[in-house]
Parts: sequence; structure tokens; C-alpha cells
Amino acid sequence: MITDTVTEQVVLLTESGEPAGVTDKATVHHLDTPLHLAFSCYLFNNAGQLLLTRRAASKATWPGVWTNSCCGHPAPGESLTEAVGRRLADELGAAAFEVTLALPRFRYRAVMTNGLVENEMCPVFRAYTEADPNPVPAEVDAFEWVDWSTLVDAVIAGERAVSPWCLDQITQLAAFPRDPRQWPVGDPATLPPAALP
Repeated sequence: MITDTVTEQVVLLTESGEPAGVTDKATVHHLDTPLHLAFSCYLFNNAGQLLLTRRAASKATWPGVWTNSCCGHPAPGESLTEAVGRRLADELGAAAFEVTLALPRFRYRAVMTNGLVENEMCPVFRAYTEADPNPVPAEVDAFEWVDWSTLVDAVIAGERAVSPWCLDQITQLAAFPRDPRQWPVGDPATLPPAALP
């Protein structure tokens, strides 16, 4: 497990998703952010509601913006599934189960109004939890449980603002059954090569 006393690193990628080195997480995002490996997770409760989170106002990228449950970067040598579990615990105080791959090939690039860039190959996961989260204020300053189907309709209609990656992900996830338990499991063989064991 990565602790605050260890400098977190992210895996840099080639255009084909091969590993291309590592760099410090604290310095990876700037006006010319290199392509790197990340993940997004959609965390549901047993009632089928999604945990929607608002990014802390102190975040460098998209502060104060509502988004999916959790995002993060796997450490060098760490599997994506392990990274999902680690970040859910570290960021939200949430114990997750049934962590499954949903969108193995998701990729996006987004630019903030100040020019700061996100540039990631970012496989998307679905997971479940049985309790309310206890988020770390430096990461998340608010959360709510929302009905998935209602959220999908609102986001696609432009009635609910979310982060640019969350918008793109929800647009793709909308092609799946509205019951998240019926989502097809993504093929891990189609993950970026750097994410394969």
C-alpha cells in the first residue's frame, strides 16, 4: 500500500499503451501532460445507487466538480484492480467488492480553462460497497447516492454537470443495461499493454 511518506509515481504510456517510464504524480499534470495510465471507478450500493462525488476545491484538476466515485493512477507494478481497491479505501474509506472491468479501452484528453491537461488511458471499473463512505477532505468535499438511470438521462440531456471524463464514460456506459449488475464484463486482454500482468 502506498503511504503519504512515499512519492507516488504514475506509469507513462506510448500511443499504443506500452509502458514508457514513470514520473511523479505530483508533477505529471501540466500544460503538456504526457499520456499516462489511470482508472475510473463507479461504486454502487446494494440498492443500485451510484456514489457521485465532488472533487475537493483544493484539487489541481477540475476542483469542485462532480464526477464518478473515484479516480486514480496505478503505481508501477500494481494491477488496476489492486489500485481501485487502494484508492477506494484511501480516498473514500470504502471497502469494495465485486470489482469488475467495464470499459477496458477508455481514453480521454481534457483541457481546463487555465490550460491544465488531463491525458489518460483510463479503464473504467464497476464495484459495490455496503456502507456510506468516509471521504478524505483533501480529495472529496461532498458526495451523494444517486439513481443510476436518472443520472444517465440527466447527464446525457445536459441537465447534470459532471467532469469531462465522467461525461464521456457515462455516454459509453449508457449503451449497457440500466441495471449495473447486468453490465457485460470487459475483456482484460484489451487493456493497455502497460496494464496487463
